[in-house]
Amino acid sequence: MAGPMEQFAIDPIYPLEAGGYDVSFTNSSLWMLIALAIVSAFLFVGTRSPKLVPNRWQAAVEYVYDFVRNMLDENVGPEGRRYAPLIFAIFIFVLACNLLGLIPWVGAFTPTSHISVTLGLAFLVFVVVCIVGFARHGLHFFSLFWPKDTFFPLALFVAFIEFVSFLSRPFTLAIRLFANMTAGHVLLKVFGTFVVSLGSFGALPYVFGILPLSMNVALSALEVLIAVVQAYVFALLASIYLNDAVNLH
Repeated sequence: MAGPMEQFAIDPIYPLEAGGYDVSFTNSSLWMLIALAIVSAFLFVGTRSPKLVPNRWQAAVEYVYDFVRNMLDENVGPEGRRYAPLIFAIFIFVLACNLLGLIPWVGAFTPTSHISVTLGLAFLVFVVVCIVGFARHGLHFFSLFWPKDTFFPLALFVAFIEFVSFLSRPFTLAIRLFANMTAGHVLLKVFGTFVVSLGSFGALPYVFGILPLSMNVALSALEVLIAVVQAYVFALLASIYLNDAVNLH
C-alpha cells in the first residue's frame, strides 16, 4: 500500500523542457486546470442570464461574492470594494483546489498541499499590497512601520520588527494553507490504512475495521470544513493586508 506522503508526489503527464528548465505539465497542473474549469462553469451558469429574482445558481454566485465584498467592507472599508474581484477570485480558486483533493477514487490531487502553489498565491497578494500602498501613498507608505510618538531608539527597534514581519507575510500566509492541507490528507491516509489492516485481522474482520472507518468518515467531514475555513482565512488575511496598504493601519 502506498505511504501517506506518496499522495503528494508531482507526476509529469506531458514532459516539457524550456531553456534547461523542467516545465512539464503535471498532475498538479491538471487539477488546477480542473479547479479553474469548475469555477468558470459555476460563474458562467450563475451569471449567464441574471434575473431580478435569482435562480439557485445565480443566488449561489451572488451569495459568495457578497460574502467576500462584506468581508472587505469590514476589514478595509468602502474603498476595499474595488479589490473584491481579486479577493473573490483567490477565495473561490483556493476553495475549489482544497475541496477537489477530497474526492475519492479518481486520483484527486490537492494543489494547495504544495508550498510552491500557496507561495505563488501569497506572493501575488503581497505584490498587489505593495503596489497599492506605493501607488496611494508614495514613500509615505513606509510610515506603516514607524510607530508614532515613540522614543526614537525604541521606534527604530519596533520599525525593524514591523518591517521584518511585513516581509514574512507571504511565507506565513503560504505555510498556513499548505500545512493544514498536508496534515489533514496525511491523517486521512493513515486512518485509511488502519481500516484495511484492522479489517483483515481476527475472526471478525469487519468489527475491527469499524472504528477506524468511522474515524475516517468523521475526519473527512472535518477536512471539508477545514478546506472552507482555510480558503476563508487566506482571503481574510489578504483583506487585512490590503487594509494596511489602503488605510496605513
